[in-house]
Amino acid sequence: MNSTYKTIIIDDEAPAREGLQNLLSQFPETFTIIDIAKNGIEAKEKIETQKPDLIFLDIEMPECSGFELLAKLEQIPIVVFCTAYNQYALEAFETNSIDYIVKPVKKERIAKTVQKLTSFQKNISQDEMLKVLKDIASKKEVKKMTSITVKKNDRLLFIKLEEVSFFEADNVYTKIHSDSGVYLSNETIANLENKLPDNFLRIHRGIIINKDFVNDIQKYFNSRFIITLKNSKQSSVTSGRSYNEVIKSWINT
Repeated sequence: MNSTYKTIIIDDEAPAREGLQNLLSQFPETFTIIDIAKNGIEAKEKIETQKPDLIFLDIEMPECSGFELLAKLEQIPIVVFCTAYNQYALEAFETNSIDYIVKPVKKERIAKTVQKLTSFQKNISQDEMLKVLKDIASKKEVKKMTSITVKKNDRLLFIKLEEVSFFEADNVYTKIHSDSGVYLSNETIANLENKLPDNFLRIHRGIIINKDFVNDIQKYFNSRFIITLKNSKQSSVTSGRSYNEVIKSWINT
């Protein structure tokens, strides 16, 4: 029996990929990382050509989600889902081919995966996997992302969403405004909008606010609003005209 599992890491966030790679490297007797993939499309090609024993797979990725990727594969390796959301019923993952880790990933949790691998089977059939995914989808809970990962120098920081007052697009990056500082993320505003919980609202093509931080809202010209936030800087942000109805609907709820 092969002493290590040929492993591919699949995640659209560079800090998450690097963090997981560092953690798995601490278990050289179990994992041999043969490649990484930045999205589901790239992952499909690498899985089919390199035939890994095991993949660490982010669920929510743009263009092709983790679930959509698995549905496209003919031969599915052992899967460890790795995600920021605790939104799927964990009992659905109690199979002999799947594990589930909630970000931020810790070494202790990887050690648990190592223990579980002894009972896992390689190359689950697509029919079996699709049945499991169907069970998972039927047991969805409200999505709940609780933190966002950012890289600062050689460190990975986990910023709690409850401390974030707003997100602001900045060229190819997104600024994360919190009372502990301003951080840069590789996530786009569009990706964040799909991932964030309901207390976040996009009010401009380049701004998402935390509704829990809103202090007051004033009407502005051209169907826009000025929103003042209860952060340390008492920040004011201006909404975009095309978000007028979204904001009015929120105000009236």
